[in-house]
Amino acid sequence: MPALFRRLPLLLKALCCAAALLAFAGAAPAAVPTGGYEVRRVYPHDAGAFTEGLFYLHGDLFESTGLEGRSGLRRVRLADGVVLQSQSISPSLFGEGIVNWGKEIISLTWQDHVGFRWDLRTFALKRSFSYPGEGWALTQDGKHLIMSDGTPVLRVLDPVSFRPVRQIRVTADGRPVQNLNELEWVKGEILANIWQTRMIARIDPASGKVKAWIDMGGLPEIERAPNPDAVLNGIAYDREHDRLFVTGKDWPHLYEIRLTPTRAGSR
Repeated sequence: MPALFRRLPLLLKALCCAAALLAFAGAAPAAVPTGGYEVRRVYPHDAGAFTEGLFYLHGDLFESTGLEGRSGLRRVRLADGVVLQSQSISPSLFGEGIVNWGKEIISLTWQDHVGFRWDLRTFALKRSFSYPGEGWALTQDGKHLIMSDGTPVLRVLDPVSFRPVRQIRVTADGRPVQNLNELEWVKGEILANIWQTRMIARIDPASGKVKAWIDMGGLPEIERAPNPDAVLNGIAYDREHDRLFVTGKDWPHLYEIRLTPTRAGSR
C-alpha cells in the first residue's frame, strides 16, 4: 500500500490510520484463533527500500519497491542484503507487488492501471499490460496468479492473459477483511499482510475464510516505528528449505521466522 501519510494533512492522517485499525478490529473477532512466531535468523535489509513485493527463488530474494521516483525491481543476496541486480521503472509510476511466473517476473503499479512482464534472468522489459482498479500485491499457486487491490476481494487471474478466473472474498468470522496487502502462497494457504496492522492473515483459498491470524508484534520495527509509513509488508517463502521470511517498508532487517501454535479466542 502506498505512502498515503506523506500526502495528507495531519488530521486526515490520523483519521486514515484509525479507519484502517477499526476495519481490521471489526474483521478479527475472538473466534478466529491467533498464532505467534519465533525469530530464527535476522538478515540485513535495505532501510531505503519501500518494500511492496517480495519472493524467494533460486537462493535469492526478489523485491519490488514503491514511491514515485524510487520504484523498481531488485535481486538481493539473502545473507548480507546486497543488491545483485536492479531495474528502475518510470519515475512517474508507483511500483507495487511482484511474482515470478515461468521465465518472467510480473509486476504491478498502484493507481496507474499498468503492469509489466520482465525477463526473470536479465530484468529486460518484455511487455506491458493493463488492468482495472488498483494494484497492491501478487502471488501464485502454480496454476493461477492471485492479486490484491486493497479490498476484501482477491482476484484469481490467468497468468498469460491476466484475465480474471474467479474471485476470493476474504472474511473473518463472516466479516469482510479490508486492506489485504502483500501476499504469499505457503503450503496451500494465502498469507496476507493487513495494511497498517501488525497482523498477517492465513487465508483458505477455497472458502476465503481467515483460518488464523499471525501476530507479528514484538519485532523492533513494529514496536518502535518512527515513520508511520514503515509498516510490516513483505512475505517470502523458501519452499525447498521450508523457510518463511518477513520484512517491512524501509526496515533495516528481514526476519526468518517459524510460526507457533494458534491460541483460540484471543488476539
